[in-house]
Amino acid sequence: MPELLQFKDASSMRDYSRQQRQAGKRIALVPTMGYLHAGHISLVQAATERADIVIASIYVNPTQFSRNEDFGVYPKAREEDHRKLLAAGCAAVFEPASLYHSGTVSSQGAGDNANVVGAGEHVVGAHETFIQVEQLQKGLCGVSRPHFFRGVATIVAKLFNIVEPDVAVFGKKDYQQWRVICRMVRDLDFDVEVVGIATGREEDGMAMSSRNALLTPEDRQRAVCISQALKWAEEQISHHEATPSGIQHEVTDRITKGGGRVDYVSVTDAENLQELKHFISGQEVLVAIAAFFGSVRLIDNVVTVKQAG
Repeated sequence: MPELLQFKDASSMRDYSRQQRQAGKRIALVPTMGYLHAGHISLVQAATERADIVIASIYVNPTQFSRNEDFGVYPKAREEDHRKLLAAGCAAVFEPASLYHSGTVSSQGAGDNANVVGAGEHVVGAHETFIQVEQLQKGLCGVSRPHFFRGVATIVAKLFNIVEPDVAVFGKKDYQQWRVICRMVRDLDFDVEVVGIATGREEDGMAMSSRNALLTPEDRQRAVCISQALKWAEEQISHHEATPSGIQHEVTDRITKGGGRVDYVSVTDAENLQELKHFISGQEVLVAIAAFFGSVRLIDNVVTVKQAG
């Protein structure tokens, strides 16, 4: 039975990838933060259809967290993750301890906690180069998490430079993230095909997420109102008279009554993520939600087309 190759440092990971490409193999990368669920595995399976060698990365990236977020409690299940990756057809996993330079000798050993946004003063000689996708990062999650997409774009660029994939596969549950990465790849001329895969869902419609494991049983039941509200919004936009503000207000109300605390409900153009004031026939529309259930922040979205009224 084949074994899952494991790489801990950038040099050995890059060497392996280059050896495979020199042998004529097409390389796919599936970036993850671990604690894998069926949605992640569907990304790996999609990657196997597009490449000869699939490499997954497992790295909880500190620069996309602020000090008041859940970096320190993000769930982990290393051995189970490896088993799932191997069963899904993954050839190798890149699992570095850190991907950021820590700076001076006195700061070494602090670990990735030192790279969480707002964790402390910048250390002389530490990592200081970041990528920002100026416009696409501004709305939606970028309002309450202004640090997030800078961290995402930077770590994905680093992974692209280390693994040197031909194709990279992302889930569209993190829709804004997918759009940001596509724009970064275009603007910086990365020779990587970026593929987005539809959101994986539980039987009750809840979007699959590693953070679901942090929900209490009661909040898990309540949180299904997110996908139910999105289903309602999709129907209204596609087949009925509706306005963006009307959709926004009703979805917000449904989630609040369902027991959630809304971070945002946005109705935007699905490509440029600009907020909509009215619908145009044939337009692709994104309805995106972020809401807290207990202390757990969940996101979900739907993309639909406004039909002629």
